[in-house]
Amino acid sequence: MQPFSIIFLPTMQRFCYFLSLSLLFLLSWLQHSNADVEHHDTMYPQLDGCDFFQGSWVVDDSYPLYDSSTCPFIKQGFDCQKNGRPDKLYLKYRWQPNGCTLPRFNGKDFLKRFKGKKIMFVGDSLSENQWLSLICMVHAAIPQAKFSKTFKGDLITITWPDYGLSITLCHNVFLVDLVNEKNVGRVLKIDSIEGGKLWKGQDTLIFNTWHWWTHSGSLQPWEYIEIGGKLIKDMDRLAAFKRGLTTWSKWVEFNVNPAQTKVFYQGVSPVHNFGQDWNEKSATCQGQTKPVKGSTYPMALPPAVATVKEVLRKMKKPVTLLDITLLSQLRKDGHPSIYAGGVESHDCSHWCLPGVPDTWNHLLYAFVSRR
Repeated sequence: MQPFSIIFLPTMQRFCYFLSLSLLFLLSWLQHSNADVEHHDTMYPQLDGCDFFQGSWVVDDSYPLYDSSTCPFIKQGFDCQKNGRPDKLYLKYRWQPNGCTLPRFNGKDFLKRFKGKKIMFVGDSLSENQWLSLICMVHAAIPQAKFSKTFKGDLITITWPDYGLSITLCHNVFLVDLVNEKNVGRVLKIDSIEGGKLWKGQDTLIFNTWHWWTHSGSLQPWEYIEIGGKLIKDMDRLAAFKRGLTTWSKWVEFNVNPAQTKVFYQGVSPVHNFGQDWNEKSATCQGQTKPVKGSTYPMALPPAVATVKEVLRKMKKPVTLLDITLLSQLRKDGHPSIYAGGVESHDCSHWCLPGVPDTWNHLLYAFVSRR
């Protein structure tokens, strides 16, 4: 039998043969392309088919993951037990995803994975909340290990020299630049991100911004916004946030090598100032001792959540979204409220430590440990 050759096929059959090959090639390319999209899906990251961000809070007597009295890093405003909070049940809740279980946080394994690495949190005081949580979780695994604490401008770094691990907080509430200009005043440069030079050389970056974009009056930290080369007094805050976050996304695209640096976005942390949000009229976070039951929250997600997802969806470089909004919305009991250490404090924005930010870091660990 002679070897098959398309040369001897009629013209129409040859055409069909080449057409079928072309279709097979196209289908193969699309499959690989879709695989890349799924791998870099920043909107709904899943591990082993499990959505870690949908679930409920359950009591776990093995919690908390550390004792605030033995962690030398917690700032006064987050140490609710030291500040006199009388209840302790809020310390015992563990996040339980629907249909699967998070791998338990293992401090020794975390240290092994991050030996010789640099981790940086970039953002506002909620980034500080998460940063302090993580260094307490690490300290609990190696309580006798030597560490150093260094300050340099907007950077605070905790280093464990025996492990070559450093975990840094970079205080930058907008991610874009806020500068003092002579004869002008404080200007929020919404298209500029010179501060990004401090973020280079890290192995893991965790970003966050939102709450400061909503501040007005005496809490507004700028006199002008610079956008498109023009100075304006103000603009729609959600639109400003989107523009600033887009500037940040461009910085990531041009400056991050995914083979060297993994990028996470913290997500939007909710507040619990108004009880009607969880169907408890006239209430605040003060006096709350239990989470909202179940897996749903009566109030809609903050509008910034959709903006974050829209910006991340358009990025080409992989960024993992720690989609912590819903699970944190359920924790109306997790704030310092009047136990923030101030004379007239009533904090329904930040979180007690130990507490909810430990779960944010638990989720971070889950993604790192499964890769």
